[in-house]
Amino acid sequence: MRPGDRVAVVAPSGPVLQERVWAGADLLRSWGLQPVVMPHVRDVHPEFGYLAGTDEDRAGDLTAAWCDPSVAAVFCARGGYGAQRTAELLDWDAIRAAGPKVFVGFSDVTALHEAFAVRAGFATLHGPMTGTVAFLKDGPTQESLRATLFAPESVRVLAPPAARPLVPGRAHGVTLGGCLALLAAEAGVRGARGSAAGGLLFLEDTGEEPYRLDRMLTQLLRSGWLAGVAGVALGTWEGCGAHPAVRATLLDRLGGLGVPLVEHFGFGHGPTSLTVPLGVPATLDAGAGTLTLDGPALL
Repeated sequence: MRPGDRVAVVAPSGPVLQERVWAGADLLRSWGLQPVVMPHVRDVHPEFGYLAGTDEDRAGDLTAAWCDPSVAAVFCARGGYGAQRTAELLDWDAIRAAGPKVFVGFSDVTALHEAFAVRAGFATLHGPMTGTVAFLKDGPTQESLRATLFAPESVRVLAPPAARPLVPGRAHGVTLGGCLALLAAEAGVRGARGSAAGGLLFLEDTGEEPYRLDRMLTQLLRSGWLAGVAGVALGTWEGCGAHPAVRATLLDRLGGLGVPLVEHFGFGHGPTSLTVPLGVPATLDAGAGTLTLDGPALL
């Protein structure tokens, strides 16, 4: 991306605090971008207050932004809940015809990352949303995204300092993943990814007690969705309880896969969030705590 690029802000999931809509747009503007806040970003569903406007309006904003040739990137304002409902109403024929562009978000937006990968074959960015505290306040979070957008060659190697191996080893594959709860909810859904076979899987979540993490991981194991995965990187588990208990649960459920497994990779719901490209080939070195992309995330 380049300064002067026109970018859209959408709200495909939950409602966004008004002041954060404008603060996020101001930050994008300070990067030299020209943000366009789509018409329904500030809406709240008339009946279901946990949704940012109606399904049709949320999907219409995202489709319109994607299909506008003057828009270089689409930034999600926040997560929450609703992206799965949005995904079903997007005009996928028009989106595929428009071609790929930059798409940024995480949490509930995991459902859209998966949809863009499976239904359109597009790579996306698991990164901070414009209406979140991490994007607005945390310097390292901002710089990780900014470097990925404007200098992708400079972030070919992701090496979060806290990363440490749970199961050492190296693996090559295509990156995928996001929020564990959303991946578990998508498993077996018509049109969803059949499995993570051959992939480097990135997992994180927030506010889920260890037994719930266990349940979701067990579902992915029992369904066969994890069969053939090449490697796993674990991000933040904010609000999921004491980390030793979380680590024990993750290692118990994932250690038996016999693939490289690394924790504390620094992406997700934590106060600082690394931007991770999804849908790109890379090598995960659990022992070194690095992800090396085969090429720049953005061309």
